[in-house]
Amino acid sequence: MTKNCIRLIANMTCTALIGAAAAMTLAGCMQTPEEKAAFAARRAAPTAVVMTPTKGEAPTESGLSHYKDGYPGFGAPLTAANVQMSDQEASGLQQQLTALAAQRKAGTISEAEYQRRVAEFRKLAAEHGAETLSKIAN
Repeated sequence: MTKNCIRLIANMTCTALIGAAAAMTLAGCMQTPEEKAAFAARRAAPTAVVMTPTKGEAPTESGLSHYKDGYPGFGAPLTAANVQMSDQEASGLQQQLTALAAQRKAGTISEAEYQRRVAEFRKLAAEHGAETLSKIAN
């Protein structure tokens, strides 16, 4: 009797697992038309966008060396896009800013004059990047 009970329980468990697997499989197949359309849209290949040159000119080659077939070669040493700030220029600007802070702390410069100079430096910082980019682009 024990063997028959064990076999009966095993058969019932197996049948229940098969039924659960079938129910889960069938539940996955039941999608609304909107869900099917969204799934198809996600799987669709993207459409190609063809960009035309704005000025009608051929693209210019960069400063990199190029092989005969037109591909860039990266063997040559790269150079900076713009001239870097020298140590003398950096120390000069640092001295100017330090002197301005010292004048403010000592009270030899008015708050309005200090704010004017700070605004001047901030304007230089804001416009310098745009000027440099325009020089690089040309």
